[in-house]
Amino acid sequence: MSEHPQSAHEHHAGGRTAVRIHAADPAAVEADFFHIGELVPPEDQERIAAVRDWARKNVAPIADEYWERGEFPHQLIAQLPELGIAGLQFSGYGAPGRGALVAGLTSMELARVDPSFATFYGVHSGLGIATVMECGSEEQKRRWIPALLRWEKLAAFALTEPDVGSGTARGLTTTARREGDTWILNGRKKWIGNATFADLVVVWAKDEADGEVKGFVVEKGTPGFTPHRIAGKVSLRSVQNAEIDLRDVRVPEADRLQEAHSFKDTAKVLRATRLGVSWNAVGCAMGAYEAARAYALEREQFGKPIAAFQLVQDQLARMLADITACQAMNVRAAQLQDAGRLTDQQASMAKMFSTSRVREVVAHAREILGGNGILLDHEVARFWADAEALYSYEGTRDMNALIVGRAATGISAFV
Repeated sequence: MSEHPQSAHEHHAGGRTAVRIHAADPAAVEADFFHIGELVPPEDQERIAAVRDWARKNVAPIADEYWERGEFPHQLIAQLPELGIAGLQFSGYGAPGRGALVAGLTSMELARVDPSFATFYGVHSGLGIATVMECGSEEQKRRWIPALLRWEKLAAFALTEPDVGSGTARGLTTTARREGDTWILNGRKKWIGNATFADLVVVWAKDEADGEVKGFVVEKGTPGFTPHRIAGKVSLRSVQNAEIDLRDVRVPEADRLQEAHSFKDTAKVLRATRLGVSWNAVGCAMGAYEAARAYALEREQFGKPIAAFQLVQDQLARMLADITACQAMNVRAAQLQDAGRLTDQQASMAKMFSTSRVREVVAHAREILGGNGILLDHEVARFWADAEALYSYEGTRDMNALIVGRAATGISAFV
C-alpha cells in the first residue's frame, strides 16, 4: 500500500523509529474542519475571506503588543469602512443586509485573530447598531445608522452596573426622570466596552414615573457623563471597558429610543448579541487550536515534533471536536435568527455551550505549549486569558443555563 504524500508516517532507521512530518492538507487541519464557511453564497465567502486576510495582515502583528499594553489600536478603525462589515445582519439605511450567519462568521474570523478586536466590533455593530435598529424610531434610524455603518461615529451600550450584573432585568438602579422635553439620568454603569471613546452611548435607565427600563442615546461630551477606563484586567485587555458616572445628565426626548418601552425591548437586542458572543468564543477557540497546532509541529522533544505524540494528537482532536460542535450549534442558531425564529432559550444555550467549550479548548492549547503557554510569544496565552471574559459577559454560564432550564422544565429557578 503506497504512503499518502500529505501525511505523517514512520520509517525505521538503525533500529529506531523516526517520524517524518509532511505538509498537511490545509482543509483537514484548519479549525473549520467541516467547512462551515461554504454554507454562505460565494460573494459572502469572498467578503469573509477578505475580513480574514485583513485581520491576519493588520491585527495579528500588533495584537499581543496592544493586549500587553492594555491599549486599543484606534488607527485600524479608518480601514474598516472598506470591509463593509458594520451592521451586516441588517437591511435598510445603508446596511449590507447579509444576515445573521454572515455576521456570525465575520465575528468568528475576527476573534480567530484577536478576541479583543472582535469584541470592539461586536459592541459597535452587534450592540450599538442593533439597538438603534431594534428600538429607534424611523427618524432616529435615519439620523444615526448611516454614520454608524460608515464608522464615522462609534457606539457603546451601557446596561451593566457596579452592583447589578445578572439582575439587571429587575434591579437596575440608574434612573431617568422626565422634565418637559428633557430626561435627567443619574447612576453608574460598569464594564461598558468602547465607552471611553464612543460618540454615542446607549444608556439603559429605569423611568422613575412608571418603573420601566428605557433607552437613551448619550453623546460624547454631554455634561455629567464621565467614563473612567477600568484598569487591571487580565482578559480582553485591549478592550477599553469603562465605569461611567452619570450625574444629572440631560438627554432630550428626541434622543430617547422611541421603541424601547421596557426591559423586554432590551432583551430583544441581547438575544442577538448573546449569539454574537457565542461566535466570538468559537473564533477564540479556533485561534487557540491553530496556534497550538503550529507550535506542536515545530516544537521538538526526544528527537521529533511533539505533534507526533499520542497525547498531543488526542488533545488536538478534542479541540477540533469541541470547535466543530460549537460551530454547528451557532450555524443553526444563526439560521433561526435569519428566519425570525431564534428564541432567548436557544441563544442562551449557544452562548452557554460555546463559552464553556472555549475554556476547554484554550486549556488544551495551553497544555500543549507547556511552560511556553504563559508567554504572549506564541499567542495561546492571549486566547487562554481572553476566554475568561467571553465566559462571563452577555450572561454568565449559570444564568444562561437557568434560562435553558426554565424552558426544559417550565419552572423558573431564578430568585
